[in-house]
Amino acid sequence: MPKLRIGDLEVEKPIIQGGMGVGISMSGLASAVANKGGIGVISSVGMGMMIPGRGKKAREDNRNLLIEEIRKAKNMSGGIIGVNIMVALTDYDDMVKLSLDENVDILFLGAGLPLRFSKDISLTQLRETRTKFVPIVSSARAAHIIFKFWQKNFNRIPDGVVVEGPLAGGHLGFKKEQIYDLDFALEKIVPDVLITIHQYEERFGREIPVIAAGGIYTGEDIHKFLELGVQGVQMATRFVATYECDASDEFKQSYIRCKKEDITIIDSPVGLPGRAIRNRFLDEVSAGARKPF
Repeated sequence: MPKLRIGDLEVEKPIIQGGMGVGISMSGLASAVANKGGIGVISSVGMGMMIPGRGKKAREDNRNLLIEEIRKAKNMSGGIIGVNIMVALTDYDDMVKLSLDENVDILFLGAGLPLRFSKDISLTQLRETRTKFVPIVSSARAAHIIFKFWQKNFNRIPDGVVVEGPLAGGHLGFKKEQIYDLDFALEKIVPDVLITIHQYEERFGREIPVIAAGGIYTGEDIHKFLELGVQGVQMATRFVATYECDASDEFKQSYIRCKKEDITIIDSPVGLPGRAIRNRFLDEVSAGARKPF
Protein backbone atom coordinates (compact mmCIF):
# COMPACT_ATOMS: atom_id res chain seq x y z
CA MET A 1 0.00 0.00 0.00
CA PRO A 2 1.18 3.56 -0.66
CA LYS A 3 2.31 5.72 2.24
CA LEU A 4 0.07 8.53 3.47
CA ARG A 5 1.60 11.99 3.82
CA ILE A 6 -0.06 14.71 5.87
CA GLY A 7 2.20 17.74 5.80
CA ASP A 8 5.58 16.60 7.08
CA LEU A 9 4.10 13.45 8.61
CA GLU A 10 4.67 10.22 6.71
CA VAL A 11 2.43 7.29 7.59
CA GLU A 12 3.69 3.84 6.64
CA LYS A 13 0.19 2.46 6.10
CA PRO A 14 -2.57 4.74 4.74
CA ILE A 15 -4.98 3.72 7.49
CA ILE A 16 -6.41 5.94 10.21
CA GLN A 17 -8.14 4.34 13.17
CA GLY A 18 -11.24 6.49 13.66
CA GLY A 19 -12.07 8.01 17.02
CA MET A 20 -14.75 6.20 19.04
CA GLY A 21 -16.26 7.30 22.33
CA VAL A 22 -17.01 7.09 25.09
CA GLY A 23 -13.84 5.26 26.15
CA ILE A 24 -13.60 2.98 23.10
CA SER A 25 -10.51 4.38 21.40
CA MET A 26 -8.15 5.49 24.12
CA SER A 27 -4.39 5.22 24.56
CA GLY A 28 -4.37 1.40 24.32
CA LEU A 29 -5.91 1.11 20.86
CA ALA A 30 -4.37 4.33 19.53
CA SER A 31 -0.83 3.32 20.49
CA ALA A 32 -1.29 -0.21 19.11
CA VAL A 33 -2.40 1.13 15.71
CA ALA A 34 0.41 3.69 15.66
CA ASN A 35 2.95 0.98 16.48
CA LYS A 36 1.80 -0.98 13.41
CA GLY A 37 2.32 1.98 11.08
CA GLY A 38 -1.15 3.54 11.00
CA ILE A 39 -2.52 6.63 12.73
CA GLY A 40 -3.93 5.90 16.18
CA VAL A 41 -6.69 8.20 17.38
CA ILE A 42 -7.94 8.96 20.89
CA SER A 43 -11.58 10.03 21.20
CA SER A 44 -11.90 13.05 23.51
CA VAL A 45 -15.67 12.83 23.96
CA GLY A 46 -17.06 12.40 27.47
CA MET A 47 -13.92 11.02 29.08
CA GLY A 48 -14.97 12.23 32.51
CA MET A 49 -17.97 9.90 32.35
CA MET A 50 -15.64 6.98 33.01
CA ILE A 51 -14.56 8.36 36.36
CA PRO A 52 -16.67 7.04 39.28
CA GLY A 53 -18.62 9.67 41.19
CA ARG A 54 -18.47 12.23 38.41
CA GLY A 55 -20.50 15.37 38.99
CA LYS A 56 -19.75 19.07 38.88
CA LYS A 57 -16.13 18.32 37.97
CA ALA A 58 -17.03 16.60 34.68
CA ARG A 59 -15.35 19.25 32.52
CA GLU A 60 -12.19 19.15 34.62
CA ASP A 61 -12.24 15.35 34.57
CA ASN A 62 -12.49 15.42 30.76
CA ARG A 63 -9.42 17.63 30.55
CA ASN A 64 -7.34 15.68 33.03
CA LEU A 65 -8.13 12.32 31.48
CA LEU A 66 -7.38 13.51 27.96
CA ILE A 67 -3.97 14.77 29.08
CA GLU A 68 -3.33 11.42 30.75
CA GLU A 69 -4.39 9.42 27.68
CA ILE A 70 -2.34 11.52 25.25
CA ARG A 71 0.78 11.10 27.37
CA LYS A 72 0.19 7.36 27.83
CA ALA A 73 -0.27 6.87 24.09
CA LYS A 74 2.94 8.75 23.35
CA ASN A 75 4.85 6.73 25.93
CA MET A 76 3.58 3.46 24.46
CA SER A 77 4.24 4.39 20.84
CA GLY A 78 6.78 6.13 18.68
CA GLY A 79 4.16 6.41 15.94
CA ILE A 80 1.60 9.02 14.98
CA ILE A 81 -1.10 9.82 17.55
CA GLY A 82 -4.19 11.91 16.85
CA VAL A 83 -7.17 13.16 18.84
CA ASN A 84 -10.77 13.25 17.59
CA ILE A 85 -12.76 16.24 18.86
CA MET A 86 -16.46 16.92 18.29
CA VAL A 87 -17.13 20.53 17.29
CA ALA A 88 -20.71 20.33 18.57
CA LEU A 89 -19.73 19.73 22.20
CA THR A 90 -19.41 22.50 24.78
CA ASP A 91 -15.83 21.58 25.69
CA TYR A 92 -14.60 21.77 22.09
CA ASP A 93 -12.43 24.83 22.78
CA ASP A 94 -10.85 23.23 25.85
CA MET A 95 -10.07 19.99 24.04
CA VAL A 96 -8.46 21.75 21.07
CA LYS A 97 -6.32 24.03 23.24
CA LEU A 98 -5.24 21.15 25.45
CA SER A 99 -4.36 18.94 22.47
CA LEU A 100 -2.26 21.70 20.92
CA ASP A 101 -0.46 22.27 24.21
CA GLU A 102 0.25 18.51 24.40
CA ASN A 103 1.66 18.59 20.85
CA VAL A 104 -0.47 15.80 19.44
CA ASP A 105 0.37 14.95 15.85
CA ILE A 106 -3.10 15.42 14.35
CA LEU A 107 -6.50 16.81 15.34
CA PHE A 108 -9.54 15.29 13.63
CA LEU A 109 -12.45 17.73 13.95
CA GLY A 110 -15.94 16.34 13.32
CA ALA A 111 -19.65 16.65 14.23
CA GLY A 112 -19.80 20.20 12.93
CA LEU A 113 -17.77 22.67 10.89
CA PRO A 114 -14.62 23.94 12.66
CA LEU A 115 -15.03 27.63 11.83
CA ARG A 116 -13.87 29.07 15.13
CA PHE A 117 -11.23 28.62 17.77
CA SER A 118 -10.98 29.79 21.35
CA LYS A 119 -9.50 33.23 21.99
CA ASP A 120 -6.91 31.33 24.05
CA ILE A 121 -5.50 30.03 20.76
CA SER A 122 -3.61 32.83 19.03
CA LEU A 123 -3.35 33.15 15.26
CA THR A 124 0.38 32.66 15.65
CA GLN A 125 -0.13 29.34 17.44
CA LEU A 126 -2.73 28.28 14.89
CA ARG A 127 -0.37 29.02 12.00
CA GLU A 128 2.87 27.75 13.51
CA THR A 129 1.79 24.65 15.45
CA ARG A 130 3.28 21.35 14.30
CA THR A 131 -0.12 19.72 14.99
CA LYS A 132 -2.00 18.93 11.79
CA PHE A 133 -5.69 19.86 11.40
CA VAL A 134 -7.96 17.44 9.55
CA PRO A 135 -11.71 18.24 9.49
CA ILE A 136 -14.26 15.49 8.89
CA VAL A 137 -16.87 16.39 6.27
CA SER A 138 -19.76 14.73 4.47
CA SER A 139 -19.73 16.77 1.26
CA ALA A 140 -17.58 18.82 -1.09
CA ARG A 141 -19.61 21.88 -0.09
CA ALA A 142 -18.66 21.46 3.58
CA ALA A 143 -15.00 21.06 2.64
CA HIS A 144 -15.12 24.23 0.52
CA ILE A 145 -16.77 26.25 3.31
CA ILE A 146 -14.09 25.20 5.80
CA PHE A 147 -11.12 25.77 3.51
CA LYS A 148 -12.42 29.13 2.25
CA PHE A 149 -13.12 30.33 5.81
CA TRP A 150 -9.72 29.23 7.10
CA GLN A 151 -7.94 30.89 4.18
CA LYS A 152 -9.75 34.20 4.77
CA ASN A 153 -9.70 34.28 8.57
CA PHE A 154 -6.59 32.32 9.60
CA ASN A 155 -4.38 32.75 6.52
CA ARG A 156 -3.90 28.99 6.44
CA ILE A 157 -5.88 25.92 5.45
CA PRO A 158 -6.36 22.47 6.99
CA ASP A 159 -3.68 19.86 6.35
CA GLY A 160 -6.06 17.22 5.04
CA VAL A 161 -9.71 16.23 5.04
CA VAL A 162 -11.66 13.10 5.93
CA VAL A 163 -14.79 12.60 3.83
CA GLU A 164 -17.18 10.33 5.70
CA GLY A 165 -20.09 8.62 3.98
CA PRO A 166 -23.49 7.59 5.38
CA LEU A 167 -22.48 3.99 6.15
CA ALA A 168 -20.30 5.08 9.07
CA GLY A 169 -20.99 4.04 12.64
CA GLY A 170 -21.81 6.67 15.24
CA HIS A 171 -22.68 10.25 14.31
CA LEU A 172 -23.62 10.90 10.69
CA GLY A 173 -23.46 14.18 8.79
CA PHE A 174 -26.58 13.42 6.77
CA LYS A 175 -30.33 13.82 7.03
CA LYS A 176 -32.13 10.57 7.77
CA GLU A 177 -33.61 10.40 4.29
CA GLN A 178 -30.13 10.69 2.76
CA ILE A 179 -28.56 7.79 4.64
CA TYR A 180 -29.74 5.09 2.23
CA ASP A 181 -29.96 7.34 -0.85
CA LEU A 182 -27.35 6.13 -3.36
CA ASP A 183 -26.79 9.72 -4.51
CA PHE A 184 -25.10 10.31 -1.14
CA ALA A 185 -23.01 7.12 -1.16
CA LEU A 186 -19.33 7.57 -0.33
CA GLU A 187 -18.39 6.55 -3.88
CA LYS A 188 -20.45 9.50 -5.16
CA ILE A 189 -19.15 12.03 -2.63
CA VAL A 190 -15.42 11.31 -2.90
CA PRO A 191 -14.88 12.51 -6.52
CA ASP A 192 -16.49 15.90 -5.78
CA VAL A 193 -14.35 16.36 -2.67
CA LEU A 194 -11.22 15.46 -4.65
CA ILE A 195 -12.05 18.14 -7.23
CA THR A 196 -12.66 20.75 -4.52
CA ILE A 197 -9.47 19.97 -2.64
CA HIS A 198 -7.40 19.93 -5.83
CA GLN A 199 -8.30 23.60 -6.34
CA TYR A 200 -6.75 24.42 -2.96
CA GLU A 201 -3.72 22.26 -3.72
CA GLU A 202 -3.06 24.35 -6.81
CA ARG A 203 -3.69 27.61 -4.97
CA PHE A 204 -1.37 26.79 -2.07
CA GLY A 205 1.16 24.71 -3.98
CA ARG A 206 1.10 21.67 -1.72
CA GLU A 207 -0.56 18.29 -1.37
CA ILE A 208 -3.71 18.04 0.74
CA PRO A 209 -4.64 14.39 1.33
CA VAL A 210 -8.25 13.26 1.10
CA ILE A 211 -9.13 10.33 3.35
CA ALA A 212 -12.24 8.21 2.76
CA ALA A 213 -14.32 6.93 5.69
CA GLY A 214 -17.63 5.30 6.47
CA GLY A 215 -18.36 1.65 5.80
CA ILE A 216 -14.78 0.74 4.84
CA TYR A 217 -14.21 -2.71 6.29
CA THR A 218 -12.09 -4.96 4.07
CA GLY A 219 -8.89 -4.83 2.08
CA GLU A 220 -11.05 -4.78 -1.03
CA ASP A 221 -12.81 -1.66 0.28
CA ILE A 222 -9.46 0.02 0.93
CA HIS A 223 -8.23 -0.82 -2.57
CA LYS A 224 -11.45 0.49 -4.16
CA PHE A 225 -11.16 3.92 -2.57
CA LEU A 226 -7.43 4.23 -3.15
CA GLU A 227 -8.19 3.54 -6.82
CA LEU A 228 -10.78 6.36 -6.71
CA GLY A 229 -7.96 8.74 -5.87
CA VAL A 230 -7.96 9.18 -2.09
CA GLN A 231 -4.66 9.05 -0.25
CA GLY A 232 -5.89 7.03 2.73
CA VAL A 233 -8.85 5.54 4.57
CA GLN A 234 -10.29 5.83 8.05
CA MET A 235 -11.72 2.75 9.76
CA ALA A 236 -13.24 2.57 13.22
CA THR A 237 -15.77 -0.24 13.76
CA ARG A 238 -13.25 -2.73 12.38
CA PHE A 239 -11.04 -2.15 15.45
CA VAL A 240 -13.70 -2.54 18.16
CA ALA A 241 -13.46 -6.29 18.70
CA THR A 242 -9.66 -6.34 18.82
CA TYR A 243 -7.77 -7.28 21.96
CA GLU A 244 -6.10 -3.86 21.99
CA CYS A 245 -9.37 -1.89 21.95
CA ASP A 246 -10.00 -0.09 25.23
CA ALA A 247 -13.68 -1.11 25.44
CA SER A 248 -14.94 -3.76 27.85
CA ASP A 249 -15.24 -7.37 26.70
CA GLU A 250 -19.03 -7.10 27.05
CA PHE A 251 -19.04 -4.17 24.61
CA LYS A 252 -16.86 -6.07 22.15
CA GLN A 253 -19.10 -9.13 22.35
CA SER A 254 -22.11 -7.01 21.39
CA TYR A 255 -20.35 -6.30 18.09
CA ILE A 256 -19.43 -9.94 17.55
CA ARG A 257 -23.00 -11.10 18.23
CA CYS A 258 -24.58 -8.30 16.22
CA LYS A 259 -26.82 -9.21 13.29
CA LYS A 260 -27.79 -6.93 10.44
CA GLU A 261 -31.24 -6.35 11.91
CA ASP A 262 -29.69 -5.16 15.20
CA ILE A 263 -28.22 -2.06 13.54
CA THR A 264 -30.45 0.97 13.89
CA ILE A 265 -30.49 4.71 13.20
CA ILE A 266 -31.00 6.94 16.24
CA ASP A 267 -31.19 10.65 17.04
CA SER A 268 -27.89 11.40 18.75
CA PRO A 269 -27.45 13.84 21.67
CA VAL A 270 -25.67 16.36 19.41
CA GLY A 271 -28.63 16.66 17.05
CA LEU A 272 -27.37 14.39 14.29
CA PRO A 273 -28.58 10.97 13.17
CA GLY A 274 -26.41 8.15 14.39
CA ARG A 275 -25.89 4.48 13.63
CA ALA A 276 -25.87 2.19 16.67
CA ILE A 277 -26.42 -1.39 17.75
CA ARG A 278 -29.85 -1.84 19.25
CA ASN A 279 -29.81 -2.60 22.98
CA ARG A 280 -32.01 -2.31 26.06
CA PHE A 281 -31.03 1.32 26.65
CA LEU A 282 -32.07 2.35 23.14
CA ASP A 283 -35.32 0.40 23.48
CA GLU A 284 -36.09 2.26 26.71
CA VAL A 285 -35.29 5.61 25.07
CA SER A 286 -37.62 4.78 22.17
CA ALA A 287 -40.36 3.86 24.64
CA GLY A 288 -39.89 7.15 26.51
CA ALA A 289 -38.74 5.40 29.67
CA ARG A 290 -35.21 6.85 29.54
CA LYS A 291 -33.66 10.11 28.42
CA PRO A 292 -30.88 9.73 25.84
CA PHE A 293 -28.56 12.07 27.77
